[in-house]
Amino acid sequence: MPESPASGAVPAARAGRRVRGRATAAGLRRWAVRLGSLVVVVALWQWLTTADVRAGLRFDRLPSPVEVATEFSRQLAGGLYYLDLAQSMIRILTGFALASVAGIALGVLVARSRWAADVLLPPVEVVRPIPAIALVPIAILVFPTDEQGIVFITFAAAFFPIMVSTRHAVRALPTLWEDAVRTMGGGRAHVLWHVVLPGTLPGVFGGLSVGMGVAWICVISAEMISGEFGVGYRTWHAYTVVDYPAVLVGMASIGVLGWLTSASIELLGRRLTRWLPRAEERAKERAGEKAEERADVRAGDQGTHERAAFEQAAGGREAGRGVEEAAR
Repeated sequence: MPESPASGAVPAARAGRRVRGRATAAGLRRWAVRLGSLVVVVALWQWLTTADVRAGLRFDRLPSPVEVATEFSRQLAGGLYYLDLAQSMIRILTGFALASVAGIALGVLVARSRWAADVLLPPVEVVRPIPAIALVPIAILVFPTDEQGIVFITFAAAFFPIMVSTRHAVRALPTLWEDAVRTMGGGRAHVLWHVVLPGTLPGVFGGLSVGMGVAWICVISAEMISGEFGVGYRTWHAYTVVDYPAVLVGMASIGVLGWLTSASIELLGRRLTRWLPRAEERAKERAGEKAEERADVRAGDQGTHERAAFEQAAGGREAGRGVEEAAR
């Protein structure tokens, strides 16, 4: 007797709740492992510094986590720490935004225009191997203020990873997509906005994530060399006055800021590329297909056994009737 829709919906709802429950439990376990690993590292750091361990490395000269936490609390009570954070964030976001616009535009241009690639790529490829921090003397000479020079260093650090990733992403697009749109009457602008840019988003966001990390390295270095405010400047100043707890506070602040900005870019990338199949979804699809294949095999085996049993029973009945006829 066929099942009613309501009777089939209840097991499906229960299965969905079980799947969501397992996913939530797995996510909690992952966060617990991550937090536990951080706690273990801090505990090991505390033991190495308090026990004055000198096993090749001089941990006895390193400030303990308690001393760093005390210095961090002292800085939080003042306003200079927040001013440094704001100054560094303004510099990094300004340079990164300019690099994003210029890098994506140039990457698309040189990937889709052979003439633009012949004209623009040679000077770009000559400058690209130069570390951005090596451009600090040029920035000091060219720009009228140190602030503009630091933003330029940040721009130069983020520009090249973004441009290269965008160029490779555009070249990796299947030509079939553009040919299909052009066959249906789409022009160059339509292809650019509806095929090229959406198709290159994964590669572009990969370059953006790398560019943000490199930009933080260079902006901190530039602040140490020619800055007046900022996390990098304050960390270097603490080192010059031999305030090692403040040095570690600056290092931790740089790490947290870099992680937050990179995580924000990755989150935005996942939001904008939600239409792409994820690796987990593909694995679930493959697992579902395999489960369906196994179910089909089991169903086929069961049908085969049933047919064999039926044929055996039918043969037995025919043999019985033959015996009865012979006896008559």
